Amino acid sequence: MTSTFPNISISTERLVLRPLDEDDVPALAEMMNDEQVGAWTDVPQPYTEDQARTWITEYAPAERAAGRGLDLAVTEFLTQRLVGIVQLAKTNWRVRSTEMSYIIAPWARGEGYASEAALATSQWLFGDQKLERIELRTAADNTASQQVAQKIGCISEGVLRNACIAHVRGEDGTWADARTDFIVWSLLPEDLDGAGEQLADTGGFTTFTDWN
Repeated sequence: MTSTFPNISISTERLVLRPLDEDDVPALAEMMNDEQVGAWTDVPQPYTEDQARTWITEYAPAERAAGRGLDLAVTEFLTQRLVGIVQLAKTNWRVRSTEMSYIIAPWARGEGYASEAALATSQWLFGDQKLERIELRTAADNTASQQVAQKIGCISEGVLRNACIAHVRGEDGTWADARTDFIVWSLLPEDLDGAGEQLADTGGFTTFTDWN
């Protein structure tokens, strides 16, 4: 019997992580039409509101219902503004593992939101969902994403050579594929010890531009 993630909300001091809804369509489309999102993810460029609506109303519910993953909107607690996405995918309920990724909107970078959202999600996965492993994969040159992984306590396990396709925009405005390596990170329940304190020591903020 396939397990599934519940429809939940996770709160931190500054953020609320909740299921995506149709009111998020304009902000989601705007967030995905970003140069760095285009460079490091497989999100189609340009990204339309129709594609955002399909993600919210069809793709995300299907992934959750099938037990494969969960898509959470990251919103500011005070303003309710959409500032990012946390995505869980390739979930293996027998192994009790899942793969996590995150994107932060260009208008919300530099605030430490990626670290805060990823840590809160990890704490929920290990606590309420009893998972035993979270995996992250970052492109070799995506230093911002790697710093987020380090910030929440992830351990680098190695390199998958030539396993990632990044994207480079040419002078004519079109995107071309560029092969690179994946760095594989893992997070286990015991790795979270001290991660919360480390974030608290910096006021919950990071000094780099964390966007993915």
